[in-house]
Amino acid sequence: MNELEVARSIINEVDSEMARLFEKRMKASELVAKYKREHGLSILDTSREDEIIKKNSTLINDDTIKEYYVEFLKKNMEISRSYQARLNTGMRVAYSGVEGAFAHIAARKMYPEAIYVSYKDFDSAYKAVESGECDACVLPIENSYAGDVANVMDLAFFGNLYVTQALDLEIDHCLIGCPGAAKEDIDTVISHPQALSQCQDYINENGYKEISYQNTALAAKHVKEMNDKSLGAIASRETAEIFGLNVIENKINTSRANTTRFLSFSRAINLSSDDKRKMNEHFILVFTVRNEAGALAKTIDIIGAHRYNMRNLRSRPMKELLWSYYFFVEADGNINTQNGKDMLRELSATCDKLKLVGTYRS
Repeated sequence: MNELEVARSIINEVDSEMARLFEKRMKASELVAKYKREHGLSILDTSREDEIIKKNSTLINDDTIKEYYVEFLKKNMEISRSYQARLNTGMRVAYSGVEGAFAHIAARKMYPEAIYVSYKDFDSAYKAVESGECDACVLPIENSYAGDVANVMDLAFFGNLYVTQALDLEIDHCLIGCPGAAKEDIDTVISHPQALSQCQDYINENGYKEISYQNTALAAKHVKEMNDKSLGAIASRETAEIFGLNVIENKINTSRANTTRFLSFSRAINLSSDDKRKMNEHFILVFTVRNEAGALAKTIDIIGAHRYNMRNLRSRPMKELLWSYYFFVEADGNINTQNGKDMLRELSATCDKLKLVGTYRS
Protein backbone atom coordinates (compact mmCIF):
# COMPACT_ATOMS: atom_id res chain seq x y z
CA MET A 1 0.00 0.00 0.00
CA ASN A 2 1.15 3.54 -0.69
CA GLU A 3 0.97 6.33 1.87
CA LEU A 4 -2.49 7.47 0.77
CA GLU A 5 -3.92 3.98 1.10
CA VAL A 6 -2.30 3.57 4.53
CA ALA A 7 -3.80 6.88 5.69
CA ARG A 8 -7.24 5.93 4.37
CA SER A 9 -7.04 2.56 6.09
CA ILE A 10 -6.27 4.26 9.41
CA ILE A 11 -9.13 6.75 8.89
CA ASN A 12 -11.57 3.92 8.09
CA GLU A 13 -10.54 2.09 11.25
CA VAL A 14 -10.90 5.24 13.37
CA ASP A 15 -14.26 6.11 11.76
CA SER A 16 -15.57 2.64 12.57
CA GLU A 17 -14.54 3.02 16.20
CA MET A 18 -15.90 6.58 16.34
CA ALA A 19 -19.27 5.37 15.05
CA ARG A 20 -19.46 2.86 17.88
CA LEU A 21 -18.44 5.47 20.46
CA PHE A 22 -20.81 8.06 18.98
CA GLU A 23 -23.77 5.73 19.42
CA LYS A 24 -22.63 4.98 22.98
CA ARG A 25 -22.37 8.72 23.68
CA MET A 26 -25.85 9.42 22.31
CA LYS A 27 -27.32 6.63 24.45
CA ALA A 28 -25.78 8.38 27.45
CA SER A 29 -27.42 11.60 26.20
CA GLU A 30 -30.78 9.85 26.47
CA LEU A 31 -30.13 9.35 30.19
CA VAL A 32 -29.09 13.01 30.49
CA ALA A 33 -32.31 14.12 28.79
CA LYS A 34 -34.39 11.94 31.11
CA TYR A 35 -32.62 13.33 34.20
CA LYS A 36 -33.00 16.93 33.05
CA ARG A 37 -36.70 16.50 32.42
CA GLU A 38 -37.30 14.89 35.80
CA HIS A 39 -35.30 17.60 37.59
CA GLY A 40 -36.63 20.58 35.64
CA LEU A 41 -33.29 21.48 34.07
CA SER A 42 -32.68 23.22 30.77
CA ILE A 43 -31.03 21.31 27.92
CA LEU A 44 -28.25 23.90 27.65
CA ASP A 45 -25.76 23.94 30.53
CA THR A 46 -23.10 26.43 29.48
CA SER A 47 -20.89 26.02 32.55
CA ARG A 48 -20.82 22.23 32.13
CA GLU A 49 -19.91 22.54 28.43
CA ASP A 50 -17.13 25.01 29.25
CA GLU A 51 -15.75 22.56 31.82
CA ILE A 52 -15.71 19.73 29.26
CA ILE A 53 -13.93 21.84 26.64
CA LYS A 54 -11.32 23.07 29.14
CA LYS A 55 -10.66 19.57 30.51
CA ASN A 56 -10.73 17.54 27.28
CA SER A 57 -8.69 19.97 25.19
CA THR A 58 -5.70 19.22 27.46
CA LEU A 59 -5.71 15.68 26.06
CA ILE A 60 -4.48 17.00 22.69
CA ASN A 61 -0.73 17.75 22.46
CA ASP A 62 -0.61 19.39 19.05
CA ASP A 63 -1.70 23.04 19.49
CA THR A 64 -2.92 23.38 15.90
CA ILE A 65 -4.97 20.18 16.11
CA LYS A 66 -6.26 21.31 19.52
CA GLU A 67 -8.06 24.23 17.85
CA TYR A 68 -9.95 21.81 15.61
CA TYR A 69 -10.61 19.46 18.50
CA VAL A 70 -12.33 22.26 20.44
CA GLU A 71 -14.59 22.82 17.41
CA PHE A 72 -15.19 19.06 17.25
CA LEU A 73 -16.24 19.05 20.92
CA LYS A 74 -18.58 22.02 20.42
CA LYS A 75 -20.25 20.33 17.44
CA ASN A 76 -20.62 17.09 19.39
CA MET A 77 -22.32 18.90 22.26
CA GLU A 78 -24.57 20.80 19.86
CA ILE A 79 -25.69 17.48 18.33
CA SER A 80 -26.24 16.06 21.81
CA ARG A 81 -28.40 19.06 22.79
CA SER A 82 -30.42 18.69 19.62
CA TYR A 83 -31.06 15.02 20.39
CA GLN A 84 -32.00 15.79 24.00
CA ALA A 85 -34.39 18.52 22.84
CA ARG A 86 -36.03 16.03 20.47
CA LEU A 87 -36.49 13.55 23.33
CA ASN A 88 -37.87 16.26 25.63
CA THR A 89 -40.18 17.90 23.11
CA GLY A 90 -43.20 17.28 25.32
CA MET A 91 -41.76 18.99 28.41
CA ARG A 92 -44.45 21.27 29.88
CA VAL A 93 -43.41 24.44 31.71
CA ALA A 94 -45.95 26.45 33.72
CA TYR A 95 -45.88 30.20 34.23
CA SER A 96 -48.25 32.82 35.61
CA GLY A 97 -49.65 35.35 33.19
CA VAL A 98 -50.28 35.60 29.47
CA GLU A 99 -48.22 34.91 26.38
CA GLY A 100 -45.67 37.68 25.91
CA ALA A 101 -45.53 38.60 29.61
CA PHE A 102 -42.13 38.66 31.31
CA ALA A 103 -42.76 35.30 33.01
CA HIS A 104 -43.44 33.76 29.60
CA ILE A 105 -40.24 35.32 28.24
CA ALA A 106 -38.26 33.96 31.22
CA ALA A 107 -39.73 30.47 30.67
CA ARG A 108 -38.69 30.60 27.00
CA LYS A 109 -35.15 31.58 27.95
CA MET A 110 -34.87 28.86 30.59
CA TYR A 111 -36.55 26.14 28.52
CA PRO A 112 -36.28 27.01 24.79
CA GLU A 113 -37.43 23.51 23.80
CA ALA A 114 -40.55 23.27 25.99
CA ILE A 115 -44.32 23.66 25.73
CA TYR A 116 -45.42 26.71 27.77
CA VAL A 117 -48.62 26.54 29.81
CA SER A 118 -50.22 29.71 31.17
CA TYR A 119 -51.91 29.82 34.60
CA LYS A 120 -53.90 32.57 36.25
CA ASP A 121 -51.66 32.96 39.31
CA PHE A 122 -48.49 31.76 41.05
CA ASP A 123 -50.28 29.16 43.18
CA SER A 124 -51.95 27.53 40.17
CA ALA A 125 -48.66 27.29 38.25
CA TYR A 126 -46.89 25.83 41.29
CA LYS A 127 -49.63 23.28 41.98
CA ALA A 128 -49.61 22.21 38.32
CA VAL A 129 -46.07 20.92 38.87
CA GLU A 130 -46.89 19.35 42.25
CA SER A 131 -49.74 17.41 40.62
CA GLY A 132 -47.63 16.29 37.65
CA GLU A 133 -49.65 18.32 35.14
CA CYS A 134 -46.43 20.20 34.25
CA ASP A 135 -42.74 19.32 34.60
CA ALA A 136 -41.51 22.71 35.87
CA CYS A 137 -42.79 26.20 36.64
CA VAL A 138 -41.05 29.56 36.28
CA LEU A 139 -41.99 32.19 38.88
CA PRO A 140 -40.58 35.62 39.84
CA ILE A 141 -38.92 35.83 43.22
CA GLU A 142 -37.64 39.43 43.24
CA ASN A 143 -37.75 42.67 41.28
CA SER A 144 -35.13 45.40 41.61
CA TYR A 145 -37.93 48.01 41.70
CA ALA A 146 -40.74 46.29 43.58
CA GLY A 147 -38.71 44.02 45.89
CA ASP A 148 -39.55 40.47 46.97
CA VAL A 149 -42.46 38.51 45.55
CA ALA A 150 -43.87 37.40 48.89
CA ASN A 151 -46.29 34.78 47.54
CA VAL A 152 -43.51 32.91 45.73
CA MET A 153 -41.30 32.96 48.82
CA ASP A 154 -44.20 31.41 50.76
CA LEU A 155 -44.55 28.69 48.12
CA ALA A 156 -40.84 27.93 48.46
CA PHE A 157 -41.23 27.55 52.23
CA PHE A 158 -44.53 25.67 52.47
CA GLY A 159 -44.53 23.81 49.12
CA ASN A 160 -42.98 20.52 48.02
CA LEU A 161 -41.01 21.62 44.95
CA TYR A 162 -37.31 22.37 44.53
CA VAL A 163 -35.48 25.21 42.79
CA THR A 164 -33.29 24.01 39.91
CA GLN A 165 -32.55 27.19 37.95
CA ALA A 166 -32.37 30.95 38.38
CA LEU A 167 -32.51 33.69 35.76
CA ASP A 168 -32.00 37.44 36.08
CA LEU A 169 -34.15 38.96 33.35
CA GLU A 170 -33.25 42.55 32.52
CA ILE A 171 -36.41 44.50 31.80
CA ASP A 172 -35.86 46.72 28.76
CA HIS A 173 -38.97 48.57 27.66
CA CYS A 174 -39.46 49.43 23.98
CA LEU A 175 -41.94 51.55 22.08
CA ILE A 176 -43.73 49.13 19.77
CA GLY A 177 -46.45 49.63 17.17
CA CYS A 178 -48.28 47.97 14.33
CA PRO A 179 -46.34 47.21 11.12
CA GLY A 180 -45.48 50.38 9.24
CA ALA A 181 -45.90 52.71 12.21
CA ALA A 182 -43.17 55.26 12.87
CA LYS A 183 -42.32 57.27 15.99
CA GLU A 184 -44.03 60.40 14.63
CA ASP A 185 -47.26 58.45 13.97
CA ILE A 186 -47.75 57.61 17.66
CA ASP A 187 -49.83 59.92 19.84
CA THR A 188 -50.99 57.50 22.57
CA VAL A 189 -49.11 54.76 24.42
CA ILE A 190 -50.64 52.00 26.55
CA SER A 191 -48.97 49.73 29.08
CA HIS A 192 -48.91 48.55 32.67
CA PRO A 193 -48.79 51.51 35.13
CA GLN A 194 -45.33 50.48 36.36
CA ALA A 195 -43.96 50.38 32.79
CA LEU A 196 -45.50 53.78 32.06
CA SER A 197 -43.90 55.17 35.22
CA GLN A 198 -40.49 53.75 34.30
CA CYS A 199 -40.71 55.40 30.85
CA GLN A 200 -42.22 58.70 32.04
CA ASP A 201 -39.33 60.86 30.81
CA TYR A 202 -39.61 59.41 27.31
CA ILE A 203 -43.40 59.81 27.25
CA ASN A 204 -43.20 63.45 28.38
CA GLU A 205 -40.39 64.24 25.94
CA ASN A 206 -42.51 63.02 23.01
CA GLY A 207 -45.80 64.44 24.27
CA TYR A 208 -47.63 61.11 24.18
CA LYS A 209 -50.94 60.56 25.93
CA GLU A 210 -50.91 57.47 28.13
CA ILE A 211 -53.45 54.81 29.04
CA SER A 212 -52.97 52.23 31.79
CA TYR A 213 -53.48 48.58 30.90
CA GLN A 214 -53.55 45.31 32.82
CA ASN A 215 -50.06 44.27 31.72
CA THR A 216 -47.52 44.91 28.98
CA ALA A 217 -48.36 41.77 26.98
CA LEU A 218 -52.09 42.53 26.82
CA ALA A 219 -51.25 46.11 25.85
CA ALA A 220 -49.23 44.78 22.91
CA LYS A 221 -52.04 42.41 21.96
CA HIS A 222 -54.50 45.33 21.97
CA VAL A 223 -52.26 47.35 19.63
CA LYS A 224 -52.10 44.35 17.30
CA GLU A 225 -55.89 43.98 17.28
CA MET A 226 -56.55 47.72 16.77
CA ASN A 227 -54.00 47.99 13.93
CA ASP A 228 -53.91 51.76 14.48
CA LYS A 229 -50.62 53.53 13.65
CA SER A 230 -51.36 56.24 16.21
CA LEU A 231 -51.47 53.70 19.05
CA GLY A 232 -48.28 52.32 20.58
CA ALA A 233 -47.49 50.00 23.46
CA ILE A 234 -44.61 49.90 25.90
CA ALA A 235 -43.37 46.33 26.18
CA SER A 236 -40.32 44.16 25.54
CA ARG A 237 -38.72 43.29 22.21
CA GLU A 238 -39.71 39.65 22.75
CA THR A 239 -43.34 40.66 23.25
CA ALA A 240 -43.25 42.60 19.98
CA GLU A 241 -41.94 39.51 18.18
CA ILE A 242 -44.65 37.29 19.65
CA PHE A 243 -47.45 39.57 18.45
CA GLY A 244 -45.88 40.50 15.13
CA LEU A 245 -45.38 44.17 16.03
CA ASN A 246 -42.55 46.54 15.10
CA VAL A 247 -40.02 47.82 17.60
CA ILE A 248 -40.03 51.58 16.95
CA GLU A 249 -37.47 52.49 19.63
CA ASN A 250 -35.39 50.39 22.03
CA LYS A 251 -34.65 50.86 25.72
CA ILE A 252 -36.87 53.82 26.49
CA ASN A 253 -37.03 53.26 30.28
CA THR A 254 -35.30 56.00 32.26
CA SER A 255 -33.44 53.63 34.57
CA ARG A 256 -31.51 50.63 33.28
CA ALA A 257 -31.43 49.04 36.76
CA ASN A 258 -34.67 47.12 36.34
CA THR A 259 -34.27 43.36 36.66
CA THR A 260 -36.66 40.61 37.67
CA ARG A 261 -35.25 37.42 39.11
CA PHE A 262 -37.03 34.19 38.19
CA LEU A 263 -36.71 30.75 39.75
CA SER A 264 -37.61 27.44 38.17
CA PHE A 265 -39.26 24.80 40.40
CA SER A 266 -39.54 21.06 39.78
CA ARG A 267 -40.47 17.95 41.75
CA ALA A 268 -36.91 16.60 42.15
CA ILE A 269 -33.89 18.27 43.72
CA ASN A 270 -30.73 18.59 41.64
CA LEU A 271 -27.60 18.06 43.75
CA SER A 272 -24.06 18.18 42.41
CA SER A 273 -22.50 14.71 42.22
CA ASP A 274 -19.05 16.25 42.60
CA ASP A 275 -17.92 16.56 46.23
CA LYS A 276 -15.92 19.73 45.56
CA ARG A 277 -16.34 23.35 46.55
CA LYS A 278 -17.66 25.33 43.57
CA MET A 279 -18.46 29.02 43.58
CA ASN A 280 -20.63 28.92 40.44
CA GLU A 281 -23.10 26.76 42.36
CA HIS A 282 -25.63 28.19 44.80
CA PHE A 283 -28.28 26.91 47.19
CA ILE A 284 -31.40 28.18 48.93
CA LEU A 285 -32.38 27.38 52.51
CA VAL A 286 -35.55 28.29 54.39
CA PHE A 287 -35.79 27.86 58.14
CA THR A 288 -37.41 28.94 61.37
CA VAL A 289 -35.52 29.48 64.61
CA ARG A 290 -36.55 29.06 68.20
CA ASN A 291 -38.03 32.11 69.89
CA GLU A 292 -35.04 32.83 72.09
CA ALA A 293 -32.29 35.43 72.25
CA GLY A 294 -29.45 34.93 69.77
CA ALA A 295 -31.13 32.06 67.87
CA LEU A 296 -30.91 33.75 64.46
CA ALA A 297 -27.35 34.97 65.09
CA LYS A 298 -26.31 31.43 65.98
CA THR A 299 -27.80 30.11 62.74
CA ILE A 300 -25.97 32.73 60.67
CA ASP A 301 -22.73 31.96 62.53
CA ILE A 302 -23.02 28.28 61.58
CA ILE A 303 -23.35 29.15 57.90
CA GLY A 304 -20.36 31.50 58.12
CA ALA A 305 -18.27 29.01 60.08
CA HIS A 306 -18.62 26.55 57.20
CA ARG A 307 -17.33 29.27 54.84
CA TYR A 308 -20.50 29.73 52.81
CA ASN A 309 -21.07 33.28 51.64
CA MET A 310 -24.70 34.39 52.02
CA ARG A 311 -25.99 36.31 49.01
CA ASN A 312 -29.00 37.50 50.93
CA LEU A 313 -31.10 36.91 54.02
CA ARG A 314 -34.81 37.76 54.05
CA SER A 315 -37.58 37.26 56.57
CA ARG A 316 -41.29 36.58 56.05
CA PRO A 317 -44.10 36.45 58.64
CA MET A 318 -45.72 33.10 59.32
CA LYS A 319 -49.39 33.59 58.48
CA GLU A 320 -50.70 31.12 61.01
CA LEU A 321 -48.47 32.27 63.90
CA LEU A 322 -48.61 35.88 65.10
CA TRP A 323 -45.18 37.57 65.32
CA SER A 324 -43.38 34.46 64.06
CA TYR A 325 -41.13 34.49 61.01
CA TYR A 326 -39.31 32.20 58.65
CA PHE A 327 -36.03 33.08 56.94
CA PHE A 328 -34.97 32.71 53.32
CA VAL A 329 -31.22 32.42 52.59
CA GLU A 330 -29.35 32.20 49.30
CA ALA A 331 -25.68 31.26 49.53
CA ASP A 332 -22.74 30.51 47.23
CA GLY A 333 -21.14 27.10 46.94
CA ASN A 334 -21.79 23.39 46.59
CA ILE A 335 -23.86 22.17 49.53
CA ASN A 336 -23.51 18.51 48.56
CA THR A 337 -20.04 18.28 50.10
CA GLN A 338 -19.14 16.79 53.46
CA ASN A 339 -18.77 20.35 54.74
CA GLY A 340 -22.27 21.19 53.49
CA LYS A 341 -23.79 18.07 55.03
CA ASP A 342 -22.12 18.87 58.35
CA MET A 343 -23.54 22.39 58.21
CA LEU A 344 -27.07 21.10 57.60
CA ARG A 345 -26.76 18.76 60.59
CA GLU A 346 -25.68 21.64 62.82
CA LEU A 347 -28.49 23.85 61.53
CA SER A 348 -31.03 21.08 62.17
CA ALA A 349 -30.12 21.20 65.86
CA THR A 350 -30.73 24.97 65.97
CA CYS A 351 -33.71 25.43 63.64
CA ASP A 352 -37.28 24.35 64.37
CA LYS A 353 -37.79 23.76 60.66
CA LEU A 354 -35.08 23.56 58.00
CA LYS A 355 -35.56 22.93 54.29
CA LEU A 356 -33.08 22.85 51.42
CA VAL A 357 -35.23 24.48 48.73
CA GLY A 358 -32.81 23.69 45.92
CA THR A 359 -29.56 24.35 44.11
CA TYR A 360 -28.71 26.07 40.86
CA ARG A 361 -25.74 27.19 38.77
CA SER A 362 -24.95 30.73 37.69
